[in-house]
Amino acid sequence: MSNITETQATEAQQTASTLNRAALFTPIQFGAMLLKHRIVMAPLTRSRSIQPDSVPGDLMAAYYAQRATDGGFIISEATNISKTSRGWLGSPGLYSKQQVAGWKQVVAGVHAKGGQMFAQLWHTGRSSHVSMTGGETPVSASVDPAYWQNPSHLASTPDGWVQPSPHRALTVAEIALIVEDYRQAAARALEAGFEGVELHAANGYLVDQFLQDGSNKRTDEYGGSVEHRSRFLLEVVAAMTSVWGGDRVGVRLGPSGTWNGMSDSNPQALFTHVAAQLNQFGLAYLHLIEPRVKGSEVVLEHQGAIAAEQMRTIFQGKIIAAGGFEPDTAETIVANGTADAVAFGRHFIANPDLPRRIREGLPLAAYDRNTFYTFDAHGYTDYPFYNGNA
Repeated sequence: MSNITETQATEAQQTASTLNRAALFTPIQFGAMLLKHRIVMAPLTRSRSIQPDSVPGDLMAAYYAQRATDGGFIISEATNISKTSRGWLGSPGLYSKQQVAGWKQVVAGVHAKGGQMFAQLWHTGRSSHVSMTGGETPVSASVDPAYWQNPSHLASTPDGWVQPSPHRALTVAEIALIVEDYRQAAARALEAGFEGVELHAANGYLVDQFLQDGSNKRTDEYGGSVEHRSRFLLEVVAAMTSVWGGDRVGVRLGPSGTWNGMSDSNPQALFTHVAAQLNQFGLAYLHLIEPRVKGSEVVLEHQGAIAAEQMRTIFQGKIIAAGGFEPDTAETIVANGTADAVAFGRHFIANPDLPRRIREGLPLAAYDRNTFYTFDAHGYTDYPFYNGNA
């Protein structure tokens, strides 16, 4: 009969799990930040800001504070840079004093738990509806009627999920104004107390609409060649780094991503060019969404981390990989050097103590997709910590 107690057996199991995932729990420097571990909370649209002014409130503050309990790195949900950039009911903004005050409360709660947090800056572009933009026509790189006529493309509005409004192409002068909106939002994020900012340049929103030639049909300096289509992104990054410095700015890309009707004739040439150009800024990191993910769903279960593998040879800084990772696959990609950290989305929704569960080999709670984009505490702040321990 064994003399090993149940407690000793549990401790041994947890020690083995920690050793098996040692790479994920090795500290690392990301720009100006020293991270305790490599498990990042991905930016997750959750629709819980206070309406109609898109202000972060007590509910959002509680949600983020819960997920900062292990001293990790959190990237905020996509946050609008202006009223006319909105396209998703319930998403927060960074274009008013009230929003800055709301974010101060959120960030303070994260800091109190030892966490660090970037604000992800967002313009939805054509993926919007006039009820969300204050009556203004949504904008994009070019006009594509097939986009708003496609019944599978939907915007979240006060009247529910509806097809986007017809959009129009931005003028060159308007592009400069939007770059300035990004700069001002970055400055407000600094005022709110964030550690830095991330540019949302993926998932078929405005920056991605300029990047990919399926949506960008322009013939001026913002269209045509890979170099011209990358211009808007690089101008926005320059504006953001003018506020923060490169070591407190990240960029999120979706190489070969098809969400929101996106496509490109040569995605490898496009995204390797973008990654190479981003080297000039000395960024905190490049955040890559693997193309096996479309929106919030994994569509290619067995595809490897092809985006991270490709960009590792081009981008000279740190890489965060995202999209369909499990604890073991996350450990593998960090251990073999393909990525420096892994961003979890769905698992962080259902497991506020996700880093602890991964470190100790504890079971993960299941997430409920039906509550991803609703408006109250259910499916948001009511997921329990393991054994109820907060």
